[in-house]
Amino acid sequence: MQALLQYNWASVTRLTLIISLATTLLPALVSATDLSSEPITPIASISNLNQAKVQLGKALFHDPRLSSNNSISCASCHDLSGGGADKVSLSFGVNGTKGLTNTPTVYNSALNIAQFWDGRAADLHEQVDGPVQNPLEMNTHWPEIINKLNRDQALKQQFETLYPEGLNANNIRASIVEFERSLATLNAPFDQWLLGNEAALTDKQKQGYRLFKSYGCVSCHQGANVGGNMYAYFGAVHNIMEYFELRSTPPSEADLGRYSVTKNPLDRFLFKVPSLRMASLTAPYFHDGAVPDLNTAIIIMGRFQLGREIPKEHVSAISAFISSLAGEHPELAE
Repeated sequence: MQALLQYNWASVTRLTLIISLATTLLPALVSATDLSSEPITPIASISNLNQAKVQLGKALFHDPRLSSNNSISCASCHDLSGGGADKVSLSFGVNGTKGLTNTPTVYNSALNIAQFWDGRAADLHEQVDGPVQNPLEMNTHWPEIINKLNRDQALKQQFETLYPEGLNANNIRASIVEFERSLATLNAPFDQWLLGNEAALTDKQKQGYRLFKSYGCVSCHQGANVGGNMYAYFGAVHNIMEYFELRSTPPSEADLGRYSVTKNPLDRFLFKVPSLRMASLTAPYFHDGAVPDLNTAIIIMGRFQLGREIPKEHVSAISAFISSLAGEHPELAE
């Protein structure tokens, strides 16, 4: 295990240079009046959704028959009314088994470059297989699921109406993905501000956004999803071993990020950057769920990713900005 924890400092140095350049140049490149040049863009509404498939996918997303003992569903870990995650460090699967990484929000997940913290699923279709077949989560297989669902004549009829092939594993995945694609959060206060409504943000939130850019947070958190579109090293400019000391538990296989998928030594501690869109609603934070609140997460990110000790008043303003990123969706209100 010790060999797996050795850093490639040349790669880290290159990443540090990139972050430093971004931190220096972004404030100069972004005009306060030219919103088209902002590094964050509004979330657009999702087009070409098949609403019948969305509703079928929603039913399946909440269906505990997708687990081996009919005890949990996708919604058990992805609480849509509470931000799309479950507010615990590590989620529990069938028979109370504990997962290995923190559950990310399912909102806006269609905008991610890949799925899971280590990016092991290329898209949402591949992602569905992960929790279904993981023995720590739903602990089942598609033949078992199909056998159970085939006893539901009304459900079978829905599949036969919507898909020529009827009820099968691929169409179950496709329906769930159609529902997940519909989970775009629109009309966030920050998006309203981007589109010209100056009153949509408070002065503190505007200050927080300026600080978010000037510190260099946008080096990794940018685009419509404010993250989710790249990979970054955890501990880019500060020794990651000190984080594990703060956490009070030694590093495990789950802490190795992309390395668990690629086995490339350069991918140790490389993770998909999480989206910040729903971050104000989805504590605790990071891949291990070890950070209980947003302010602490900002402080740790400043230290380990940017090499900066962010003062308390700046942390508060950045946190206020992040709260403005959460948009609206009917499922949030249910």
